[in-house]
Amino acid sequence: MTANNTNSFQPNSNPLTPKTAWIGGVLFTFLIAFLGYGLAQVPGFDQVGQLACAIIIAVFYRQIFGYPNAIRSGITFSSKRLLRVAIILYGLKLNIDTVFSDGLGLLLRDMVVIAFAILLTVWLAKRFKADKTISLLLGVGTGVCGAAAIAAIAPIIKAKDEDTAISVGIIALMGTVFAISYTILRPFLPLDDIEYGMWVGISLHEIAHVALAGAPAGEDGLAIALLGKLGRVFLLVPLCFIFIFLMKRKNKEEKTDASIQFPWFLLGFILLSVLGSYVFGHSVPFPEALREFVSTATTWLLTAAMVGLGLTVSLRDLRERAMLPLAAMTITSILLSVFAYYAV
Repeated sequence: MTANNTNSFQPNSNPLTPKTAWIGGVLFTFLIAFLGYGLAQVPGFDQVGQLACAIIIAVFYRQIFGYPNAIRSGITFSSKRLLRVAIILYGLKLNIDTVFSDGLGLLLRDMVVIAFAILLTVWLAKRFKADKTISLLLGVGTGVCGAAAIAAIAPIIKAKDEDTAISVGIIALMGTVFAISYTILRPFLPLDDIEYGMWVGISLHEIAHVALAGAPAGEDGLAIALLGKLGRVFLLVPLCFIFIFLMKRKNKEEKTDASIQFPWFLLGFILLSVLGSYVFGHSVPFPEALREFVSTATTWLLTAAMVGLGLTVSLRDLRERAMLPLAAMTITSILLSVFAYYAV
C-alpha cells in the first residue's frame, strides 16, 4: 500500500492482484475499526464511542497520508456491501411486538419528533444557505436513529460517500455531547425516572446515546427510553419509502431520467425484525449469547463500513460545506430536546 500526503486519490499503479487488493482493503477498514475500538477504551473517548473514534481516525488518515488507492476495491466493498449487511442485521435490534404492544403512545410522539427534526433542519439549512444534502442527512439522523438512518437514506437521495461520512461523524459526536449533557442535567430536572427515560428515548440520536443517557434513570427508565428509541427505528422503513416517492416525483417534475434504486437491504431489515420479534426465541431457539454475538458483529460491520466512508472525506473540501449544516443540526437538536421535554 502506497500513501502520500494529499487529499486526492493516488495515481500510482496498483501492484496487487485484484483479490489481494480486495482482501487488503477490507482488512484495512477493520484495522482502523479496531484502532477506533482501542481509542474508545481511553477515558474521555469512552463517552464518544467506537464508531465516532474510528471515523475520526479514518478521516485523519486520509488527510495525512491520502487515500490508499491500491486497496480501493476492498475499502469500497466495506463502505457499500458491509454497510448494507450491517443495516440488515440491525433489524434484530428492533422488537416490533414491543413497539406495538407497549409503545403506541410513544410511536405517535416519535412521528412528530421525526417530522420536526427533518423539516426544521431543512428549513434552517435554507435560511443559512447550507449544503442541502448534508443538512438533510443530519436532519434524518437527528430525527430517526443516527448513523443507521443516514446510511439507509443516503443511497435513495444519491448522496456522495464523503457527505454520508461527514454526516455520520457529526451525528455521532454531537449525539455524544447531548447524551452526556442529559446525564449532567438529570439530577436538576423535575422528572421522575419514567418521564426522564421517555424524554431521552424520543429526543437523542443513536441507540448508544439513549443507553448512555438513560442509565441514570434505572432499569424502568432505561427500558422506556429504549422503547421510545425503538419506535423511531421502526419508522425508518416507512420514511425510506416516503423519500423514494419524493425523489421519483422530483425527477419527474425536473424531467430527468435519474432512476431511484430500491434499497433492497430494507427488506432484509424488515425480515430480521419480524423474525427477531416473533420467531427467534419463540418457535426457534435463539440463545441470548448468540443475540449478543450478532449485536457485536453488527457494530463491527457498521464501524468498518463507516471507516470506508471516512477515508473518502476531504476536510479541505468539506470544511466550508459542513459548518453551516452542523449549525442547523445543532439548533434543531437543542429545540428538539426542549420540545420533547415538554411533550413528556
